[in-house]
Amino acid sequence: MNTILITGSSSGFGLATARHFHAQGWSVIATMRSPRTDLFSQTERLRVLPLDVTKPESIATAIAAAGPIDALVNNAGIGVVGAFEATPMEHVRNVFDTNTFGVMAMTQAVIPQFRARRSGVIVNITSSATLTPMPLAAAYTASKQAIEGFTGSLAHELHHFGIRAKLVEPGYAPTTSFSQNAGIRVQDLVPEAYTTFAAPIFAGFAEPDLITKESDVAEAVWRAVHDRSGQLRFPAGADAIALSRAA
Repeated sequence: MNTILITGSSSGFGLATARHFHAQGWSVIATMRSPRTDLFSQTERLRVLPLDVTKPESIATAIAAAGPIDALVNNAGIGVVGAFEATPMEHVRNVFDTNTFGVMAMTQAVIPQFRARRSGVIVNITSSATLTPMPLAAAYTASKQAIEGFTGSLAHELHHFGIRAKLVEPGYAPTTSFSQNAGIRVQDLVPEAYTTFAAPIFAGFAEPDLITKESDVAEAVWRAVHDRSGQLRFPAGADAIALSRAA
C-alpha cells in the first residue's frame, strides 16, 4: 500500500488532498501544527501527526514517526496580501520560513529514504501568482517563486536516483485559510497612500470570475504524484490553467 505525507492538512488544499488520497486507497499521514483527529474518519490507513515545518526538531520527530513514505506533499503555507512598503520584514521572514525554507527542510528530510529505495515523489504546492505578476502580493510571490526554481532544479538533480519532483500551482481560492494563518491583518498592510490603488484590486478578489476549488488542487496533486511523463508543472483551477497557457 502506498503512503503519502501531507503538510498543512488541517484545512484547505491539504485537508482536501488528504481526504482524496485516502478515498483512493492510500495510507495517509496528515500533518499539522495542532493535530485534529476530528477532521477525518477513524481508520488504520490515516494518521494525524504534529508538525511545524519551521522547526527542525519537529520535522525530525514527524519523519521518524511516519516511517517509510512514497510521496511527500509540501502544502503548508502562509500568505501575505498588501503593500510591500507596509509589510514588516519580520513578517516577510515568517512567510519565507514556512513557504520556502520549510519546504526545503521537509524535502531534505525525505530525500535519503527515497534515494535509498530509488523511488519516491515530492510535490510542492506553489501558486498561480508565480505565473503572472500580481500586485499586493510581492513577498508571497517571491516565497513561492523560490520554490518554483528550487523544484525545477531538484527534478533534474534527483532524476538520477529515480525520485520525481513536481509543482502544483493553485489558482485563486478565497475559501482557503492561508491568509488567516499569516497572523497579520490585510488592512494593516494597506496604508492610506495605497487606498485608491488597492480598492479595485480587492473588489476583484471579492468577485472573481474563476474560482479554484479545493478538489481541483487535490486532483492536480493526484495527477502529479502518478505522472511518469516528466511533466513538472500542474496548474490547478480554471484561472491557473488559463494563466499557464498564456505564459
